[in-house]
Amino acid sequence: MTRRLAIALLTALILAATSLAAQLATRKEDGVTRIPLLPPGPGNPRNSEGDFIQLKDGRILFVYTHFTGGGADHAAAWLAGRTSSDGGLTWTDKDAVIVPNEGKQNVMSVSLLRLQSGEIALFYLRKNAIDDCRPYLRLSTDEAKSWGEPTLVIEQGGYYVLNNDRVVQLKSGRLVAPVAKHTEPGGKFSGHGVVSCFLSDDKGKSWHASRSHLDGQTAKGRVVLQEPGVVELKDGSLLMFMRTTAGCQYRSFSRDAGETWSPAEPSSILSPCSPASIERIPKTGDLLLVWNNHKDVDAAHRGKRTPFNVAISRDEGQTWEKVKALEDDPGGWYCYTAMEFVGDRVLLAHCAGQQATGGLNLTQITAFDVDWLYR
Repeated sequence: MTRRLAIALLTALILAATSLAAQLATRKEDGVTRIPLLPPGPGNPRNSEGDFIQLKDGRILFVYTHFTGGGADHAAAWLAGRTSSDGGLTWTDKDAVIVPNEGKQNVMSVSLLRLQSGEIALFYLRKNAIDDCRPYLRLSTDEAKSWGEPTLVIEQGGYYVLNNDRVVQLKSGRLVAPVAKHTEPGGKFSGHGVVSCFLSDDKGKSWHASRSHLDGQTAKGRVVLQEPGVVELKDGSLLMFMRTTAGCQYRSFSRDAGETWSPAEPSSILSPCSPASIERIPKTGDLLLVWNNHKDVDAAHRGKRTPFNVAISRDEGQTWEKVKALEDDPGGWYCYTAMEFVGDRVLLAHCAGQQATGGLNLTQITAFDVDWLYR
């Protein structure tokens, strides 16, 4: 190797390392803090689909899907945990094993929920095959130091998708797990999900399916429905939102605590085929929406999971205002968001990789004050 070539290679390595360090550095701009918490590494090609829970000692626990067998959804993975003692701005740098890989393929997609009883509920998918993926529940009575035995949420076989940070507990105490079923036992995977909710009135000991099943059939043909979420409205009704290939999120309503649902219809939330998240802001009572906003999107962003926006609704999701972009890199990939309100601060955990190198491989924490949403 010539001296000139050696210098060139060394320079390239230094530039690459500098670029990676810049990409993984914490950024604080315009009232928003962005922490690339979980980048991929050797033997760990993807970190994604987690959720937060606030512990009674003031710490925040974040549990996520730690992949080891590749970056695909069916690759081997286990559930790992990190904690923060300063409201989500810094985190421990070692993974704690929350649930080992007890599936034939993996365990993934975490929902954490503080039940009205005080226990912590941990929901996750156990994936065994293309026709066997179902959610399980474990309970902790000691602030996540240990977890009870797993309870199967859905007895019927098939491939069900329950996104991260999706299970909710209603004011009545009922648990609602919105799912999309893509495969019958022994069947082939279909992109057309059949959406329903599984409901429990005894802290997850037993579950039953909603009477309504939304398959996307409309007068103009069938719409792809996937990855539903639910939020309880002030009048006691439920709003369900679903990702589609129709250029917007679809919505449905229930007025009987999730037992029956209105026909799915287009909403005003324009987006690619990517999940949105909606939760209520405790401080103000308004709704917070996080999504890939494709209103007036340009050619560089069209069809992609970028930009990454937030907005609020003061009228229970009928209209959205104060739209702000958290990320707008045309090469970025922002999705699978977990949302937590810590005092006056909003914490988001979401995928923030690059399309060219693996959009789902990196989890970022994005933090800002509630007041920033209203400026």
